[in-house]
Amino acid sequence: MKTLAIGLMSGTSLDGLDICLAEFEKKDKWHFQILEAETLPYPADWEKKLRNSIHLPAADLLELHSDYGFYLGQKAKTFIEKHQLENIDLIASHGHTVFHQPQRKFTLQIGDGRAVKMETSVPVVYDFRSQDVLMQGNGAPLVPIGDELLFSQYDACLNLGGFSNISLKSEEKRIAFDISPVNIVLNHLAQQLNENFDENGDLAKKGEIDEALLNQLNSLDFYQRPHPKSLGIEWCNQHIFPKLNGIPPLDALATFTEHIAQQISAVINKYNIQNILVSGGGAYNTFLIEKIKAKTEAEIIIPEKEIIEYKEALIFAFMGVLKMNNEINVLSSATGSIADHCSGIIV
Repeated sequence: MKTLAIGLMSGTSLDGLDICLAEFEKKDKWHFQILEAETLPYPADWEKKLRNSIHLPAADLLELHSDYGFYLGQKAKTFIEKHQLENIDLIASHGHTVFHQPQRKFTLQIGDGRAVKMETSVPVVYDFRSQDVLMQGNGAPLVPIGDELLFSQYDACLNLGGFSNISLKSEEKRIAFDISPVNIVLNHLAQQLNENFDENGDLAKKGEIDEALLNQLNSLDFYQRPHPKSLGIEWCNQHIFPKLNGIPPLDALATFTEHIAQQISAVINKYNIQNILVSGGGAYNTFLIEKIKAKTEAEIIIPEKEIIEYKEALIFAFMGVLKMNNEINVLSSATGSIADHCSGIIV
């Protein structure tokens, strides 16, 4: 039976809301087809609200949770009307991450799914991460279930978004973990030079690598820790941004791009990965990709645009389908939770 699902995804880099409509069908294995997809850049006021959400008092944050839910619902409704879509089975909404502190047993993705349902009249699945955190997991990464069931032809899948994360098979288990910050830092540095992001890595190319800074970054405790492990903006605020203060932005970009490439290639080489699918906005950073290629013998595969840009939204749509079918959609081998489980709240 075919299922039509919409995935809504807002990443930590705040470059916009990804909306992906896909059709899923299970035969011998799961098959998918992306039918429509687009990214809606946030208006300046919404970008500011979401960026500052981590600093809001509790009552204002609860208000934003509701308002953003209605915003998501309105955007989904407009998408449905624009493409004249019918018979949508579900909307799966990731929401926008404000807090992610699994060690304290909480993670918060705002955007109330009930508001999305009110706007669209379509069943909604949301809040995919909280249950895993309550089950002693990291609440991330969740995408590996999609890598396992939709992209198993690759040794590994690497996402270059706000953070880099990897998912791969090791000893018959799908493991996954965050590797390093990527666009959350690169975009921040590019914005100091009045650019939204470092297109193709052209700015980083102009800078000089600061070896002392590079050594400081590479020696951070997170990189020595075993998986499963995950990163959040709080970690960057504590460990990354203070180290970049006083470094010329071009040199900081050059150094941090080298840092990313070193951390990613070290993981690829450690697990002897032969081929790796790359998605996320960082896949367009040709300077970064060239650096990774130079440090590893793995085949680096850059897929078509719709997979680069919408793989995460696609997989959250798929997680919604699995939730509706009451099938496992979170892998404990990836998150560190006490068991595989079926996560999300259905409205």
